[in-house]
Amino acid sequence: MPVVFVPSLMRGLTQGRSKVEVAGQTVGEVIEELDRVYPGVRAKLVDGGRLSPGVSVAIDGEMAPLGLAEAVGESSEIHFLPAIGGG
Repeated sequence: MPVVFVPSLMRGLTQGRSKVEVAGQTVGEVIEELDRVYPGVRAKLVDGGRLSPGVSVAIDGEMAPLGLAEAVGESSEIHFLPAIGGG
């Protein structure tokens, strides 16, 4: 199962766990399963069917430009990060 590294500000929702394993073949499916097991996660990460503004996701060390639709492998590592703007 994919491993999700939980940001420190969200660990209150995951009973203090810094990483959790949940099923899913896309980022969206992983978030839905996270929310089923740890209610409240989806509200922190999703806004109107998209990743919340200010949230980015990296899968296996690569930024995921497709957001919720990005494919996730069986042994992927997923990191939710604060989005960084700049120029």
